[in-house]
Amino acid sequence: MVRFSVLESWQDPRGGEVERIRLDNGTIAVEVLSLGGIIRSLWVPNNKGERQNVVLGCDNIEDYLAQSAHLGAIAGRFANRIANGKMQFEGQEYQLSVNQATNCLHGGEQGFNRKQWQLGTTNDGVRLTLMSPEGDMGFPGNCHVQLDYRLVGNNLYVEILATTDKACPVNLTQHSYFNLDGSQTNQHHIIQVDATQYLTMNDVGIPKSIAATAGSDLDLSSPTPMAVQTERAALAATNGFDHCYVMDNPNNDLQRFGQLSSPHSGISMTVYTNQPGVQLYGANFLQGVVGKKQQALNDHQAVCIEPQLLPDSPNQPHLPGKAWLLPGEIYHHISRYEFATQG
Repeated sequence: MVRFSVLESWQDPRGGEVERIRLDNGTIAVEVLSLGGIIRSLWVPNNKGERQNVVLGCDNIEDYLAQSAHLGAIAGRFANRIANGKMQFEGQEYQLSVNQATNCLHGGEQGFNRKQWQLGTTNDGVRLTLMSPEGDMGFPGNCHVQLDYRLVGNNLYVEILATTDKACPVNLTQHSYFNLDGSQTNQHHIIQVDATQYLTMNDVGIPKSIAATAGSDLDLSSPTPMAVQTERAALAATNGFDHCYVMDNPNNDLQRFGQLSSPHSGISMTVYTNQPGVQLYGANFLQGVVGKKQQALNDHQAVCIEPQLLPDSPNQPHLPGKAWLLPGEIYHHISRYEFATQG
């Protein structure tokens, strides 16, 4: 049984209020904001028999709006990068918001992470909805999104449905920064990845080819300390992991991606998804972002595991997954985050 607590709203300096709600099923609990569909806190049991928060967040809306790290938010209308902020469909060209190098990243300067969503509840979770209008950050069509966060036992489910009335790429991901032990670094976290392929990239993060992980610096088939992200040569250009792994999942089933764990807290998080790709990001550029208790966050203080379509796939149709959503179709993303405790 999930218990719901409506928390005090926060003022949005742009106008209106940001709603806050806490869900608790007795095993895990989560606080969700109507701003950006943000998961502000996520409490899970540790090896001391206590629950601790395992995601980074902020203490007020001003701090959330001041950062561009997408802390805990839904990234969209298209998560990850679109090259040169340009795309075309059936001869129609579109210019998108460019907000990272030469790319449109995570939907542009005013992406879904900065929108006010409508917040409600379901039997076992919370439902948020958003209507992104025609031309929002340059994207075509009116896009309607439904986002569910559900608590089932020791699992957090993230399920997203979307429709559009004009052909448009839709790609949404949950962008929480996971720190499973409350430390100031992720270097002692252990990462293991099932995916056997990844995308090679150019110098601004646009895919060049699909390569095998075996024998490469991106090979995480065995449990590996996150500390290697400052040691492996292939990760130097991005200051650590910021790479998209390609899932072998032609039927879009819920499939295991891998596991993040902390030997200090005993907490492990196993991620399952129906998406064709998962971006692994080592929080390489968090320096100076203000977190909770007004503490400045550090580079490599957390780990993001972002199930999604493949970056720049609207311009690279040979990549796995269907980038363009057509009228009458339904975009469907489902991911499961399973928490366990050892020791």
